[in-house]
Amino acid sequence: MLKEFKNFIMTGNVIDLSIAVILAGAVSQVVKGFTNNIMMPIIGYFTGGVDFADKKVILQEAILDAEGKVIKPENAILWGEWVNALINLVIVGFVLFMIVKAYNKTKKPKEEAPKAPAGPTDNQLLTEIRDLLKK
Repeated sequence: MLKEFKNFIMTGNVIDLSIAVILAGAVSQVVKGFTNNIMMPIIGYFTGGVDFADKKVILQEAILDAEGKVIKPENAILWGEWVNALINLVIVGFVLFMIVKAYNKTKKPKEEAPKAPAGPTDNQLLTEIRDLLKK
């Protein structure tokens, strides 16, 4: 059983998958940084300084005690975070599209396998049979 597990782990598919998962984590950090640090300030500039991350609809205010300590936190719909997530999705989709497009350009076009030599046609076979019968 240990030998089977070793063979399973050492196959190319498992190694490729593990590399893909590690790279996806790294790419995720890069995309989040790009979205939060570059794209959102640009979008905020064009929308008059709006930061979507802070946008929410408060359903119920937080309840505080006399010292200002939160007894019950606020209940809010964080729609700004959702907008950020949508922008992040569009950026990730575009980046993946560009990566796949670049990868497809690097692949060699499939060469067609050489065709098997065509056999004689029906007319050629009938002509050969006729000639053999004449002899």
